[in-house]
Amino acid sequence: MTAGPNTRAAYMPAHMRLTDKVNADITAAMKAKDSPRLSALRMMKASMMNKGVEKGRDLEDAEVLQVVASLVKQRRDSIEQFSKAGRTDLVEKETAEIAVLEAYLPPAATAEEIDAAVAAAITETGAASPKDIGKVMKAVMPKLAGKNADGRTINESVRRKLVV
Repeated sequence: MTAGPNTRAAYMPAHMRLTDKVNADITAAMKAKDSPRLSALRMMKASMMNKGVEKGRDLEDAEVLQVVASLVKQRRDSIEQFSKAGRTDLVEKETAEIAVLEAYLPPAATAEEIDAAVAAAITETGAASPKDIGKVMKAVMPKLAGKNADGRTINESVRRKLVV
């Protein structure tokens, strides 16, 4: 049996905590000698532990997801900077890390789901002009909780609907 990114998933109970899954995946990556994946997982575990120390307790799964989402966002920002600087080697490394990290996030919200949530929030808040973007964003974010929705994408959708 070859050890791949999803080999251990079949043996893990559905109720397994995310931190336990990360630890199990680190072990699997070590056994498979998959150093790029191992590097990304260790970085993620270190961030989770730092956040746990900051909070003074073990993180809940929702908090772990926030940590992972922020790591993905950092990687996307880095890719943007590395692309501008012409560092394709670093762009590839960051892209590979994003692929590993995104496996731990819930499925991304579709454009239709985002547009529907934005439209509902606009009617709910009575927003009419671009000045109301903050109000709408505050109303949209809880609607998309539990889904992997990029704040920048949501903000662009809000802007499009309020400017028209």
